[in-house]
Amino acid sequence: MDPGFVKAEEEAKAGKSEEQSMVIAQVPTHIKMRRCGYCMVKQPMRAKHCQLCQHCVRRYDHHCPWIENCVGENNHPLFIVYLSVQLIVLLWGGHVAWSGLYFEQSWDWLQHNIFLLMSFLLIVIFTIVVLLLLMSHLYLISCNTTTWEFMSPHRISYLRHSELENPFDQGVVLNFWKFFCSCHLTTWEKIYFHRNDEPV
Repeated sequence: MDPGFVKAEEEAKAGKSEEQSMVIAQVPTHIKMRRCGYCMVKQPMRAKHCQLCQHCVRRYDHHCPWIENCVGENNHPLFIVYLSVQLIVLLWGGHVAWSGLYFEQSWDWLQHNIFLLMSFLLIVIFTIVVLLLLMSHLYLISCNTTTWEFMSPHRISYLRHSELENPFDQGVVLNFWKFFCSCHLTTWEKIYFHRNDEPV
């Protein structure tokens, strides 16, 4: 699934229908976008080039090895659904494994239940990992920030030069609403320059 790959200008103009042009974020003409040093496309704010995908991704969060794709503006809500479903399945699997165990203190018991016991322990480990991942993403969504921005604010020019700690934060409720319910791509430059007096 396309995580929000940034298209070259010619490609975007040629293959854009009227319906698509309504959902594509339009950057005001007075705002200069920087060019990517790898693929030479004009990068909108919050986009980053992914070395593994060889594309620039809008509102880049991270490259996920579990789904073998980037997580960006287009597929981040689906990634949260994926983590939620994965957590539910792991909790159900943990319940099934736990209900199959009966405890006795003998070597014979351990030989018969070693596979079930190891499965349960593995499920517990994966459940903790997925739960922490889901909770961290929900926290970042509540702040309207990405994993990339959270981990590397010193490397990102629009965060380094901003007077605000997070120029995109619009409050928890609005952040969640726009993340899960917005069908249109966001023009982050408008929000950024509206909240910061000076351009980057």
